[in-house]
Amino acid sequence: MNITDVEDKIIRDSQKAKKSLKDFTVFFTHAFLNDLKTLKIEIPEIMPKATEEIEGMVELVKILLDKGFAYKIENGDIYFSIAKFEDYGKLALLDLENLKKNAEGRLNTADEYSKEDARDFALWKAWDKADGHVFWETEIGKGRPGWHIECSVMSSKYLGQPFDIHTGGVDLIFPHHTNEIAQSEAAYGKKFVNYWLHNEHLLVNGQKMSKSLGNFFTLKELLDKGYLPMAIRYELLSTHYRAKLDFKEDNLKKIPETLQRFKDFLVKLDEPKTKSKHDVKKIVADAFNKFESAMDDDLNVSGALAAVFEFMNSVNKIMNEMSAKDAELAKEAMQKFDSVFGVMSFKEEKIPSEITSLAEKRVTAKKAKDFKLADKIREEIAEKGYVIEDKPEGYRIKKAI
Repeated sequence: MNITDVEDKIIRDSQKAKKSLKDFTVFFTHAFLNDLKTLKIEIPEIMPKATEEIEGMVELVKILLDKGFAYKIENGDIYFSIAKFEDYGKLALLDLENLKKNAEGRLNTADEYSKEDARDFALWKAWDKADGHVFWETEIGKGRPGWHIECSVMSSKYLGQPFDIHTGGVDLIFPHHTNEIAQSEAAYGKKFVNYWLHNEHLLVNGQKMSKSLGNFFTLKELLDKGYLPMAIRYELLSTHYRAKLDFKEDNLKKIPETLQRFKDFLVKLDEPKTKSKHDVKKIVADAFNKFESAMDDDLNVSGALAAVFEFMNSVNKIMNEMSAKDAELAKEAMQKFDSVFGVMSFKEEKIPSEITSLAEKRVTAKKAKDFKLADKIREEIAEKGYVIEDKPEGYRIKKAI
């Protein structure tokens, strides 16, 4: 995963904040990584920063210049010539003539006498006063890289070319990913990426999330409202990546019930088991087959979650007729499912003595047939975030999600 820490908007916003580029980007990089950890998203082993890979970007621009796919204009900017690359726009299925007309309509005065073609995009931007202290002295001039060249260089350096899977939002298909393909394949004469996975937009109450509409949330804001990280993760996972996700706080309020089902199921599996009347191995194997089949079908998370719930229902029906070995098989299955979803594992929590004491008082009240007091104590326990379940052999206390 590459970190884009130099780009037009970043330069502009760092200057507004009166911070150096490094100080500005380090703050947001750390915030981003903390959010990943909070949501239990695996941190990539390699996370290059654009500002530390300038040498590779200069080399790629030089190759494109040497091969005739790029040209330098009077002020020092270097552009990629779209007309020279025959397959330009294949990812986005672009109509190049229509693209040319639209691009020409957006030309500003500076572009009119600089670009060879209105559609051409910048590989290298020569330094000007607006850039302040953001520049590099290189063989191709004093300046900074274009956004598209950064991603091509970092991904190819660490993954090779072609590499298997490139991800991103649908809004990046054009121009960003389209331009990545053009410059990478023009330079090296081979395929850039084998598969592209583009996720759809996040909606908030039916509208596209955007700063201009003021309808966006940060993770911190949701956590401050009391929503659980696992609930937020579950909500984001519950819709297929190529479908729009309509994010609603009402949905988040319901998800803890689902998480509680996972937790209760795992707690039941931990209870003493002695019998063995069913073929749990077959139930596990069937669940795995359905789970993997769904995930292999373009990451069909709905189908995979359905396989998990079907598995839990099947095991719940025979929970009292399972051996300890069977229960262990079922737990291992849940752990494997959770290696994908990350919402089905829970820390063991010691029940506070205060809660245990209240539970014992409730037992005494029930024996005295003071059911009104027993109900009151149950409510008090619930208010403190715990649930008490009556069982033939006594009771069980658990921390509510």
